[in-house]
Formats: sequence, C-alpha cells, structure tokens
Amino acid sequence: MKFLVDAQLPRSVARQLATAGHDAVHTLDLPAGNRTHDEEIQAIAIAQGRVVVTKDSDFVTAFILGGPPPKLLLVSTGNISNDALLRLFAVNLPGLMAAFAKYDFVEIGGATITIHA
Repeated sequence: MKFLVDAQLPRSVARQLATAGHDAVHTLDLPAGNRTHDEEIQAIAIAQGRVVVTKDSDFVTAFILGGPPPKLLLVSTGNISNDALLRLFAVNLPGLMAAFAKYDFVEIGGATITIHA
C-alpha cells in the first residue's frame, strides 16, 4: 500500500510504514517539505494512489464532502509521544491494512480502529 504522511506526524511514521514493506513518503520528502499545501497533498494522493495519513480535520471535511483524498487515515490520538505513536502503528498495522482492503476512511485512536463507511 502507498502512504503519504502529513506534517503533523513525525517522519518516523513513514519510515516505519516503509520498513513494513509499504511505499511511504512524508511531506518532508516533497519539494515544499512541511509547507506543502493540502491541495497539493490531495493531488499527489490521487495521482499516486496514496492513503493520506494525518491529524488534520481539513482532510476529513474534504473527504466527507466527496473530495480528495481517495483514502484517508485519521490519527486521533491527541498528543502522545513519538514512541507511543510508533508502537500504536506497529500493533495495529495488520488491522489497518485489513480495513483499507474494504474501506476508504479509517481512524486510529489510542485504543481503537474506527471504520467510517
């Protein structure tokens, strides 16, 4: 699966996804870095078939209104350490992949994966 990790999340999330065998980039890897506008992130997600991984509710609003990105992973953990975030992804990655096999909008919280159908 292909991912584009947004600026509110650490680059280590993209690295962890890549280590797990996925094609993952972080906004820091893009020409404008963390200054990449949401519209450009959406365009890249569409063109490259990437799931946008974000904490930004603007992407949720766009998705609900029928706009891009085509697949969205909302991270709704609140403020947690990077180590805790990476553990959360490591434990839940199989469940996230299973969810994205059927659904386009998935949310991961501190203890749950929520599917928005």
